[in-house]
Amino acid sequence: MGPVSDLLVRRARLVPLAGSRAEHPVDVLVRDGVVAAVGAELDDAGVPTVDADGRWLLPGLWDAHVHLSQWALASRRLDLSSARSPEEALGIVTGALATGDGGPVVGIGHRGGTWARPVTVAELDAATGAVPVVLVNGDFHHGWLNTAALDALGLARRDEVVSEQEWFDAYPRLTGLVGGPTVPDYQRVLTAAASRGVVGVVDFEFGAPFADWTERWEEGCDLLRVRWAPYADTLAAAVEAGLRTGSVLAPGLSVGPLKIISDGSLGTRTAWCCHPYADTGGHGAPNLATADLRDLVARGHAAGFEVATHAIGDRALEAALAVYAETGATGSIEHAQLVTRDAVAELARLGLTASVQPAHLLDDRETSERVWPGLGGREFALRWLTDAGVRVTFGSDAPVAPLDPWLAVAAAVHRGDPGDEPWHPEQSLTVREALAASVDGRRTAVDEPGDLILLDTDPLAASPAELREMSAALTVVAGRVVWDAVS
Repeated sequence: MGPVSDLLVRRARLVPLAGSRAEHPVDVLVRDGVVAAVGAELDDAGVPTVDADGRWLLPGLWDAHVHLSQWALASRRLDLSSARSPEEALGIVTGALATGDGGPVVGIGHRGGTWARPVTVAELDAATGAVPVVLVNGDFHHGWLNTAALDALGLARRDEVVSEQEWFDAYPRLTGLVGGPTVPDYQRVLTAAASRGVVGVVDFEFGAPFADWTERWEEGCDLLRVRWAPYADTLAAAVEAGLRTGSVLAPGLSVGPLKIISDGSLGTRTAWCCHPYADTGGHGAPNLATADLRDLVARGHAAGFEVATHAIGDRALEAALAVYAETGATGSIEHAQLVTRDAVAELARLGLTASVQPAHLLDDRETSERVWPGLGGREFALRWLTDAGVRVTFGSDAPVAPLDPWLAVAAAVHRGDPGDEPWHPEQSLTVREALAASVDGRRTAVDEPGDLILLDTDPLAASPAELREMSAALTVVAGRVVWDAVS
């Protein structure tokens, strides 16, 4: 984030996220990056001025769960999202090899959990030969690699996919094979996010030390606010540097929570569940033994970190909540995809945040109906969570879903694609509630950060289809205009 600035926004209609709608447009004055006044016909005191001309204003949007390096690279990966079978994926790969430069190929976006059979290394070898090929599942919890890629990444040879912790450990080594994102890659995706009204992200990138962000910050990747989150492998270095949640690395760049992945995913059938999967008969599994999870949470908490624990299955959620209760740690449950009423009550009692990615239900509902039959009413249970008083925040998990808060809002409200019958509409939120889950707890009020967006359309009156097409007319971070479609 660049230097803080002064700005006066005139004649804006406030979008009420709580309370009643203001009767008339107002002016909003930002001084030194902070909202200094909200009222009618404010004195501009010589600061730069934007005429909102009756547009709708609300606090800037946040994406509370992003893997930013992977999102920055997504456009450079082979798109496998259209593959409905292993054969279709192999066809896309062989086509890319035939027209490529002979170098390694990384594909992304197929949904192996929806396919009728598991895949093998042998069939990928037969199609690809000696060129390293890595196919990243859409949920990022496993990779389908050929033997050449297994060798190149230092992985043991096998005939099945590489999944969960072994995959998470291996993934950062891909940059040695095909290169990592550049400063222009980051600037491109950050600018695109700003155009959608995003003012900040929580970055849960694997294997990324905080020094990576401080370096790219100085190189011009300071457009939005960023919270860098350590994992277990970078926690010790962060503690040694005297960091904790909330520590400032640079203006606009701060330290977020300790990230822990306690179970897997629905698509990989590794989310840890109380009931068996209908197709495999398994229950998934924890990624950490309970004692190890407790130790890691306790170490992070003692060092001053909030803890963000990935828990998709209901059994994983129960185990994580027990550890939070025992250790006194604060923070969030990431995903909270499959919950129980008791778990929701415990989330509320412990004061934890449910960090949910509503757009995932668009991809997961069909699979979940097949492998979690009868449990859909407690997936993405946003109404239960909200009514219980749990703080809910929204994210994308990009690149698993696009870094687009409006897609998340629309999915939370309609629980389906435009034209679909809503999937378990009893768990839907109102637009106002969904927006409140997207602004990092901010309000348009004095002493709040000067992070504001202007919209051409009133979001509270928009249909789900219109919500998905929303973009920002103006995005302001700490008083600095970072996206301008008004001028």
